[in-house]
Amino acid sequence: MPVYAYEAVDREGKTIRNRVEAGSKEDAMRRLRSQGYKPTKVNEVVKKEKAEAGTKKTRGLAALGRISRAQLTQFTTQLATLQDAGLPIVRSLKILENQQRPGKLKDIIGEVAGDVEGGSTFSEALAKHPKVFDILYVSMVKAGEAGGVLDTILRRLSDFQEKSLRLRKKVQGAMYYPVVVVVIALLILTFILTYVVPQFEAMFKDQGGQLPTITQFLMDLSETVKTYWYLLPGVPFVFWVLIKLVGRSPKGRYGIDAFKLKMPIFGTVMKKSIISRFCRTLGTLIASGVPILEALGIVKDAVGNLVVSTAVENVHGSIREGETIADPLRQSGVFDDLIVNMISVGEETGELDKMLSKISDNYDLEVDVAVESLTRVLEPLIIVVLGGMVGFIVIALFMPLINLIQQMGKT
Repeated sequence: MPVYAYEAVDREGKTIRNRVEAGSKEDAMRRLRSQGYKPTKVNEVVKKEKAEAGTKKTRGLAALGRISRAQLTQFTTQLATLQDAGLPIVRSLKILENQQRPGKLKDIIGEVAGDVEGGSTFSEALAKHPKVFDILYVSMVKAGEAGGVLDTILRRLSDFQEKSLRLRKKVQGAMYYPVVVVVIALLILTFILTYVVPQFEAMFKDQGGQLPTITQFLMDLSETVKTYWYLLPGVPFVFWVLIKLVGRSPKGRYGIDAFKLKMPIFGTVMKKSIISRFCRTLGTLIASGVPILEALGIVKDAVGNLVVSTAVENVHGSIREGETIADPLRQSGVFDDLIVNMISVGEETGELDKMLSKISDNYDLEVDVAVESLTRVLEPLIIVVLGGMVGFIVIALFMPLINLIQQMGKT
């Protein structure tokens, strides 16, 4: 029998809330009246519980999704705006929760709001979701709470995320462009070698005679691709697996990260972006009031390159012994003399955070120039290489035809 939650007024005018079993809503109201109650609200509990179960199921499916950097950046920007307007943190979180589409971020914001409302600090509530809010995010919020400048810290964190996201997209764009073009070109060449060239090969066999060396080479290449086609996706996959296996060991990962910084063409862009991330992260943490040793520990895990992380770890040990930041950076060989000198000046003047921010801004500009130069160099290079491949195929296929025409002319 269905259960109904009701709210009613008794003979003395008191409000009573309880539940009653009844065959229908009307039957429940009749029972309440027979007991001398005046019902003001009657709702079926079963339907409500089903709806709540459906909502939980939907949330569970949505929680399987991932939260992008762009989503997190937008959330931080909106929260900073609401805090700057003077709204309480719980109300700000609930406003943002209601604005979000159903998904993982909406659920997490709701959980954070509930924890803060239950007595936890904002940073403690964020720390319960380390896959979304990393140690950098939590540490800055914690520093903002301690100093009573949470709105300022959130604004600074928002700016940091926006600049980091912009830089990341530029570097990824520079890397993706040549990869996509090369993959598409290889697919087209594979199609030509496996379907087009064999048609000409059959025609040449019918005509008889010896094929030119270049044509014979193309036919052999076509046969090889047709026979061992599985090597085209297999070799890159095996290479990728080997890199992953080698990268599991500290020495292997260090070697891979060192190679990334020294790669031709791409190495310069990657190195500049990593140094920019290091300077911006460290500068933002110091400006937010995070202690220098704690900030270096956070930066070490945030740079994403073991070579630079090792240099940062040496800086951490140097400062603990009472030395400066600049000397270990100089000895690492990763940072240019200009960066080291600017950091040294920042230490001497007591404006290290501002100096690091300037270095990061300069390197962001250099990354822009490097990415643009990389695109300009790769475009003609790819066109020349692909043009050479297509030209080779065309010449190899038409040389026998030209020889045939010449023989027919002699006869």
